[in-house]
Amino acid sequence: MGGVEDENGPATKRMKLSSGVLKGVVDGLSSVRSVPNSLEDLMARPLVIEGDDEVVGSKGVIRKVELVRIITEALYSLGYDKSGAFLEEESGIPLHSSVMNQLIQQVLDGQWDESVATLRNICLLDENIVKLASFLILEQKFLEFLDEDKVLDALKTLRMEIAPLAINNARVHELCLSILSPTKCAYVGSANQSTTRAKSRSMLLEELQKLLPPTVMIPGRRLEHLVEQVLISQRDACMFHNSQDKEISLYKDHKCGRDQIPSRTLQVLQAHTDEVWFLQFSHNGKYLASSSNDCSAIIWEVDSHGELCLKHKLLGHQKPVSSVSWSPDDSELLTCGSEENVRRWDVSSGECLHIYEKAGNGFVSCGWFPNGNWMCFGTNDKTICMWDLEGKEIDCWKGQRTLRISDLEVTKDGKQIISICRESAILLLDREAKVERLIEENQTITSFSLSRDNKFLLVNLLNQEIHLWNIQEVKLVAKYRGHKRTQFVIRSCLGGLDQAFVASGSEDSQVYIWHKCSGELIDALAGHSGAVNCVAWNPTNSHMLASASDDRTIRIWGLNDMKMKQKGPAIHCNGVHYCNGRA
Repeated sequence: MGGVEDENGPATKRMKLSSGVLKGVVDGLSSVRSVPNSLEDLMARPLVIEGDDEVVGSKGVIRKVELVRIITEALYSLGYDKSGAFLEEESGIPLHSSVMNQLIQQVLDGQWDESVATLRNICLLDENIVKLASFLILEQKFLEFLDEDKVLDALKTLRMEIAPLAINNARVHELCLSILSPTKCAYVGSANQSTTRAKSRSMLLEELQKLLPPTVMIPGRRLEHLVEQVLISQRDACMFHNSQDKEISLYKDHKCGRDQIPSRTLQVLQAHTDEVWFLQFSHNGKYLASSSNDCSAIIWEVDSHGELCLKHKLLGHQKPVSSVSWSPDDSELLTCGSEENVRRWDVSSGECLHIYEKAGNGFVSCGWFPNGNWMCFGTNDKTICMWDLEGKEIDCWKGQRTLRISDLEVTKDGKQIISICRESAILLLDREAKVERLIEENQTITSFSLSRDNKFLLVNLLNQEIHLWNIQEVKLVAKYRGHKRTQFVIRSCLGGLDQAFVASGSEDSQVYIWHKCSGELIDALAGHSGAVNCVAWNPTNSHMLASASDDRTIRIWGLNDMKMKQKGPAIHCNGVHYCNGRA
């Protein structure tokens, strides 16, 4: 009664629950037992089992019944149907109540009216859940009627059963359209609906599983989910986890050693003739760009062995080069002179492709939009402007938008421009929505760095603190202390595997590294003989860190156990190699 197929219907549509029917699909729901006929038995409550309060484990927090049911579900989901059934029998703890088993079987058999009636026998306190679950079942009934070309039956179901539930009117409207235009039925519905008209019945059970309380219908693959949570939690809590190759095992608690953190100088680059102010790796990790008080910028190439060699020295600026910015495809580089012009360079040839100037103003910062065709500049009149590659101004935001010494970032979607707009505030400018938000600090901001996922902003402050902000919620989430900053602009960055670490320069000539989540200081790397102005972590090599210093050098840091290059100068790379920068 209420089914969409008769006894002579297609065999593929008449499903009976058997071992393996839902294997890997509904994760354990194949444990359906014989169903008593009495109304009392059919009234499903959250499963009450003798010894329900019994706990296991040394902490006394694991309820035995829950553990056994979850293990049973895991056995079925892994395909061990006999073992799952045996565990139910031996423990006396069923995976589901008899009425829940009946509902599962009715759904698989396409007994839609009976399914809705059985659903109401499950003692759910939230009537809205009952309505939502009924909607899903009746929607499946409607779609299968359409598959059978039973349009009148489908229309009757829509009018007499689905619409009276008075929920999800937008979806009801879509179902109406699917009757009028059957060709639209393939894409009508929720985002996870299959491209066929009727979702498979096992997929319907998965959707019901998400709606019903876990005490009634255990979430699929729950044990796997819990184990994954534990492993990920251990990994995230590990202060030194910094390698994809580091195996995480169920057999023991996860713990990495300090040897996963770059802490040894592998290379010293000495091509600049004055203080090195800024560093940035390309997105593909194959290049490093540096800029200096010597009015030059340098493009360094990372070879297959992780050694950096000078590729191009970029000359032409008349003032110190304050910053650089890689194009989205890493084929071009912007260099920004201090309150001067911005130059665009071809990375392959080292040729200057264009010089951008604004009459009466100098630029203080630069950045790219994700399409690679537009650029963003900050000027010393506190304006932010958008230009195309030919130098035509596309848009301009005047007023207190940036400072003379300022960083500038554009989010990956091209919607937000980020800049220091006041001494103690950072502007989050949504250029499309024309909405401005502020990150406000109590101290003067000296620099900031945007995370690769565009969710976090690392902010350096005058009071020798670094703050981590969630820019989606505009919420301060962490603070880092220990480095020294009294008078210079010191820059920090996020880096390492999954950007799990914070690194910063310091005026005491050291590089500081913290664990991002815990805020705990991991190491202070000695080697430079002057203030460390900027650090950069290679985005594709979690074991490569670069630092730039007033001592005119750039240091490349790696793991302690990495093979050292030959001591002394290497002509082809225009750098000097040391076995240990701490010496």
